[in-house]
Amino acid sequence: MATSDKRTETELVACDVCLKEVPKSEATVPEAADYVAHFCGLECYEKWKNQREKPPVK
Repeated sequence: MATSDKRTETELVACDVCLKEVPKSEATVPEAADYVAHFCGLECYEKWKNQREKPPVK
C-alpha cells in the first residue's frame, strides 16, 4: 500500500517591523517603487507607516 506524502512547504517572509516570520500568502504587502515590504498584521503595518510619515529631524 503506497501512501503519498504531499508536504507543501509554505514560503515564509519576515515582517519588516517585528521580524516575525509569516506565510507570504498571509502577509500584507504594500508595494512601492523600489521595494516590497511584508507585515505580519495591521499593527506592524501602522507602526511602519507612521515611522515613514514623520519628517526627518534636523
